[in-house]
Amino acid sequence: MASEATSVRHHPLEPSGAGAAIERWTLSAGPYEASVLTLGATLHTLTAPDRAGRPAQLLLAADQLAQLLGPARHYGAVVGRYANRIDGSRVTIDGEEHPLAPTGGGVTIHGGPDGFAHRMWEAEETEGGVRLRLHSPDGDQGFPGALDVTVSYTLDAAGELVIAYHAVTTKPTVVNLTNHAYVNLAGEGSGDVLGHLLTLDADEYTPADERQIPYGRTEPVAGTPFDFTVATPIGKSVHDDHPQLVGPGGYDHNWVLRPRPADGPPVRAALLEDPVGGRTLEVLTTEPGVQVYTANKFQGAVTGESGVPYGPFAGIALETQHFPDSPHHPAFPSTVLRPGEEFRSTTVLRFGTN
Repeated sequence: MASEATSVRHHPLEPSGAGAAIERWTLSAGPYEASVLTLGATLHTLTAPDRAGRPAQLLLAADQLAQLLGPARHYGAVVGRYANRIDGSRVTIDGEEHPLAPTGGGVTIHGGPDGFAHRMWEAEETEGGVRLRLHSPDGDQGFPGALDVTVSYTLDAAGELVIAYHAVTTKPTVVNLTNHAYVNLAGEGSGDVLGHLLTLDADEYTPADERQIPYGRTEPVAGTPFDFTVATPIGKSVHDDHPQLVGPGGYDHNWVLRPRPADGPPVRAALLEDPVGGRTLEVLTTEPGVQVYTANKFQGAVTGESGVPYGPFAGIALETQHFPDSPHHPAFPSTVLRPGEEFRSTTVLRFGTN
């Protein structure tokens, strides 16, 4: 049963055709509404008011099935079994090497070409939200061990959306799950996010090569364009003597979050603010890192409900997760999950106004 404050309903994404097999679950609480698709356990839409009380849908999203299966396949989806990149498309666990399904460029990204974002998840109502389940068999995309995963989304009238992950395995494996939503606090299709203010509770980042593969070390953000320790426009480096990362490049990097207590509650990782409409988004997490991607390579392949094609910087993804390529860097927090252990991770999206 849903809580009194939150209504939960579901219906097919489309009334007929292939889209009828995809369920859309809608959570409504006060002025906030979120929808979740069983395809990819996708956080599809999220509506919140601005400082004047005007609602807007804030996630980049496509409704057409062809786009959901194609260029928009990661928009808001749960990506795994391993979010982000694994170099060389292979992992070694306990001395045994496991080749992984490659996605190109010498890496496996977001779990492989048929990762969790492409799967149909089973859904059930839970109090205040929806819980989705997926079974990933032993050897799926090359990863060892059968993995049983659950992801739950719960929404309340205070504007807090909680995403909770759980997984268990039958063999030692690696697990790194995240949600890949793109946010524009002015509303999807409203333009770019370069004027949004971003604060990251991170004093270090993981420098990486041109393929976004970390070198295996961390470096301070101070004195670099990676310094978002105070609210800074996404489109402005904090120091003019460094090359701008936006424009032809943009951000697609992992920040090392300040330490959080083991097995403790989610701690703030980021604050995103739209100074025009006043909407804010606090991201809290139990994860050690956040990958910030500013949609640098978007070229209008996806059009949302607004009818506006999404170009570069149309949104920003704040992907709470373990670090990219962690299996190859022992100094990074481990992503190994063993039989008898439980993978647990929680991220909170807290919307408000200022």
